[in-house]
Amino acid sequence: MTGTSERTGTVRVAAVGDIHLGPDSAGLLRPAFDTLARHADLLLLAGDLTRHGTREEARVVAAEAAGLPVPVVAVLGNHDYHSDQEKAVTEELQAAGIRVLEGDGVLLDIDGTKVGIAGTKGFCGGFAGRSGSEFGEPEMKSFMQYTRACAEGLGQALRELREAGSDLLIALTHYAPVPDTLAGEPPEIYPFLGSYLLAEAMDAEGADLAVHGHAHLGTEHGMTGGGIPVRNVAMAVIDRAFAVYHLGNHGRATAAP
Repeated sequence: MTGTSERTGTVRVAAVGDIHLGPDSAGLLRPAFDTLARHADLLLLAGDLTRHGTREEARVVAAEAAGLPVPVVAVLGNHDYHSDQEKAVTEELQAAGIRVLEGDGVLLDIDGTKVGIAGTKGFCGGFAGRSGSEFGEPEMKSFMQYTRACAEGLGQALRELREAGSDLLIALTHYAPVPDTLAGEPPEIYPFLGSYLLAEAMDAEGADLAVHGHAHLGTEHGMTGGGIPVRNVAMAVIDRAFAVYHLGNHGRATAAP
């Protein structure tokens, strides 16, 4: 299931994750971000924007993306939660005009094309055949219930955006929805890098592109079982300030660098 079939044009999506900024990296990405208007129509930030999740670090991120000529939409990552200041991190980013998503979405008008972006940090759990389950100790049940709640929030946001008339739908997460984009990471840590429940939510509700980060040693390109293109945009993987993907105007959009 996708958005409407009548597309008005191509949308250029810039994306990057795992930039891990701190006070000593102020200004590092701004020169590249200042070129965004020439390359993209919007910028997605796929989590792990800070190193330790402090308000001070979030201010650096906010300064890098403040006042850009394109809309900026983000989700947080595990690093952004580390100091238990995720609310403060979100406040700093939103004060700079960055829309931070968690189980909700935003609908953007890009030159007449309605682009819906649904976001969640997501969580761990593993993938089909090698995943955790809500069984046993309360700690394990709680672990997997949190993963499921993230996926359900993503699915609901996608559904609401589709019902609101989105022409293109993008799912933005930090944790990976598929194992494809983890190739290069040690297999033993796959369960801590993402969850198949995220992909199930995307396939159930429909999306034209899925973007995530988190897997620094992973691979850029993947796909859900339902055929949704998945892109790992961790900076260490894309090896640049941002990657750009083109979402076309016919059928399910294909993402191409």
